[in-house]
Amino acid sequence: MQRETTRRHLDLLRGIQAYRAHPYTRALNDPPALWQEGTTRLLDYGQCPEATDPNGPPLLVVPSLINRAYILDLKPELSLLRHLAALGFRPMLVDWDRPGPQERGFSLTDYIAGRLERALDAACTAAGQAMPAVGYCMGGLLALALAERRRRDVSALALLATPWDFHADPEDHAGSAAGQATQARVAATGAQALEPAMQTLGYLPVDALQTLFQGLDPLTGVRKFLTFARLDPDSRRAETFVALEDWLNDGVPLPAAVARECLYGWYGRNDTARGRWRIAGRPVDPARVTQPTLCLLPAQDRIVPPASAAALGAALPNAEVQRPALGHIGMVVSSKAKTEAWRPLADWLGRMGA
Repeated sequence: MQRETTRRHLDLLRGIQAYRAHPYTRALNDPPALWQEGTTRLLDYGQCPEATDPNGPPLLVVPSLINRAYILDLKPELSLLRHLAALGFRPMLVDWDRPGPQERGFSLTDYIAGRLERALDAACTAAGQAMPAVGYCMGGLLALALAERRRRDVSALALLATPWDFHADPEDHAGSAAGQATQARVAATGAQALEPAMQTLGYLPVDALQTLFQGLDPLTGVRKFLTFARLDPDSRRAETFVALEDWLNDGVPLPAAVARECLYGWYGRNDTARGRWRIAGRPVDPARVTQPTLCLLPAQDRIVPPASAAALGAALPNAEVQRPALGHIGMVVSSKAKTEAWRPLADWLGRMGA
């Protein structure tokens, strides 16, 4: 056992060293920005080189506030946004970037009823029409609230791996290391230990945020670097691993008010599913989102367990639910993403008239 433990430790170190020595650097250029306010930009992928129609059916794409938006534009061959642009759509991405001095005091109301609504205004002005909103992960919750508030301007809603019931029945997602409710409460409890830092800094630091979520499955990092140690460093698979790991390490801090709403409210109290999550004083109620909605629930998701996302699909009155056999990140950047997630999304958007 000692020899095996030593061998695995050495493999882990080799994997980490191989990652640090890998020459890959992301070199994609952002498309032009249609609008900017503070550190938030609206990037027009109808102007990227892959686009076939700069005035094609518009889409407002809303990513998470926690990680960088370029997970949706990671590499030329692994870019959901460029894929949609090549099909004739005009995706417009809300790039939150890092919170600056102005955003440091923001709450979710500031982001949704403020920044996101004004980004939608800019997109509608540029396109001259209403459009579907496409939200990924936490961005799906932001897009959901936007769709309820702006029904005339958000014509349809696509939600990719979007959580809702943070305390969903653990039996609905067998194989998880712990029940969803247990994991959620662990995250909320861990956040309380970071409260002094948030009070001092005004935000939740990146390292603290990553540590908090890493604690939900501590062996994830070990497993992935052991796997990477066995890869050919010149292979496409190794390059994609490095691209993803660079993205994961390129996180952004969360404004303290947002961190509290998410960690204490969503994870700790399950405000979303209990009807207690409010934006600008009004509860966010999926029952009032009557637009056609697509919910893509990755069946192998370990970040947003399918039971959590399925609860949102059940609460929406006009939702179509599909369950691609992919993971949370794999649904946007994997070898099967194009056929299992991107194509169904594009087909559905086409049926919606986008």
